[in-house]
Amino acid sequence: MDIAGYERILTKRKAEIEARLTRIDDDLGQQRSADSEERATETENDEVLEEFGQVGETELRAIDAALDRIDGGTYGTCVTCGQPISAARLAAVPHTPFCQECAAGRQGR
Repeated sequence: MDIAGYERILTKRKAEIEARLTRIDDDLGQQRSADSEERATETENDEVLEEFGQVGETELRAIDAALDRIDGGTYGTCVTCGQPISAARLAAVPHTPFCQECAAGRQGR
């Protein structure tokens, strides 16, 4: 397994998310229009941005945990069953802590 490659992917994705979260924070901090109709649209847009921000924060935590697993030497091992996580799964979701079987079991809860 190319741990260094996954670390580069995770680090790059982390930087992308941090930049996006900064842009979201900047946009949410902008002064709003005095026009009530525009303010309503801006409020709706803010709600969408806040949701994007929450999704980004969640992914950021997962990436940080994956980088911690790399540092700890356990990256690529399922945190639930201890079996290796397939290369295909890591390629699709490099920050996943679960093998396919354990991830499917968690979704059924």
